[in-house]
Amino acid sequence: MISRRNVLKLGGSTAAALASGMILPPLAHAEETVTLPFANGERPLVTYPGKRPLIGLTERPPQLETPFQIFNEGIITPNDAFFVRYHLSDIPLGIDPQTYRVEVKGLVRTPLSLSLDDLKAFEPIEMVAAHQCSGNSRGFVEPRVAGGQLANGAMGNARWKGVPLKAVLDKAGVQPGAVQVSFGGLDGPAAPDTPDFVKALDIDHARDGEVMLAYAMNGEDLPWLNGFPVRLVVPGWYGTYWLKHLNEITVLDKVFEGFWMKSAYRIPDNACACTEPGKAPDKTVPINRFNVRSFITSVLDGQKVPAGAPMKLRGFAFDGGSGIRQVSISTDDGATWLPARLGEDLGNYSFREWTTDIRLEPGAHVLKVRATGNDGKTQPDKPLWNPAGYMRNCVEATKVTAA
Repeated sequence: MISRRNVLKLGGSTAAALASGMILPPLAHAEETVTLPFANGERPLVTYPGKRPLIGLTERPPQLETPFQIFNEGIITPNDAFFVRYHLSDIPLGIDPQTYRVEVKGLVRTPLSLSLDDLKAFEPIEMVAAHQCSGNSRGFVEPRVAGGQLANGAMGNARWKGVPLKAVLDKAGVQPGAVQVSFGGLDGPAAPDTPDFVKALDIDHARDGEVMLAYAMNGEDLPWLNGFPVRLVVPGWYGTYWLKHLNEITVLDKVFEGFWMKSAYRIPDNACACTEPGKAPDKTVPINRFNVRSFITSVLDGQKVPAGAPMKLRGFAFDGGSGIRQVSISTDDGATWLPARLGEDLGNYSFREWTTDIRLEPGAHVLKVRATGNDGKTQPDKPLWNPAGYMRNCVEATKVTAA
């Protein structure tokens, strides 16, 4: 007999096959807290099945943020440390991989009902791609806006394996007149008047060969809380499109107008996706591609470091798919900048590590990092504002004291 405790220690399909009725426990007892660097920033560190202690934002549904120091462990974010974001509280607590199906329907010649084995029979692709919540870093937005008050941990970088969505659509046979493809998952609303979480992509994007039905993450089955057994991976686009527990793909002859596309996850329709603080945008569009970001990971804000000694700074940068061309570092609050060394290139959608060597005189210093993509886009010196607190990407500052 395998106990429930032991089943919860297992991951992916093994746990699901042994306990298709497995119940994910509610919020684990939190013995520690962390304080994020903004108002009302105290959060519990919580543990869920398959996860190390993460920063708990909400319990129903689970929203878990990666503690920032984990990003210094390596350019690939471990599965057990990867952030979790659900929108609806009725999340699937038991999935049998033997009976699981992805339905492909709508404007297709041959509707499909694909098992996990069917999906794995397609020629697989692998890609390293960053995944980031639209509201990552919202807690730093001033003036403050509504929504989950996240620090910088609602992001991660993983090696995804799966089948191109294009191959699945080609097998179904997309008919002329297709405009968009919508996606639904096994999570659902707890109340009947809450709109189901459904997202959509334009047909050309859906068939670009990069959008993926992923069943593996960093060489293992997807973690339960990251979408087991199959999730949508939309490289370079914000995480709202990365549907978990994917079970429904519908080819549409018109633009999908469900709540989560027509009303939610909208940004100002201008070049900066921003407005004056407190001002509503005149026109909006659905949020889409990442903008460029960069971070220092080897020292934390407020840390003391040795004065006069050689010190290696390290961090990473990423953007929405052009790839990182340059990272620059300032040790004097942006007065002067020096280029950093770029690490291994794992693909245009991946985090890109950077390093540089510095030596600090005694006293207080403000370290800054700024990245530039191959498309020439860079980070603004000051934060841009929009009513939802999306897409923050200003130059990050880390204050340290050398002594």
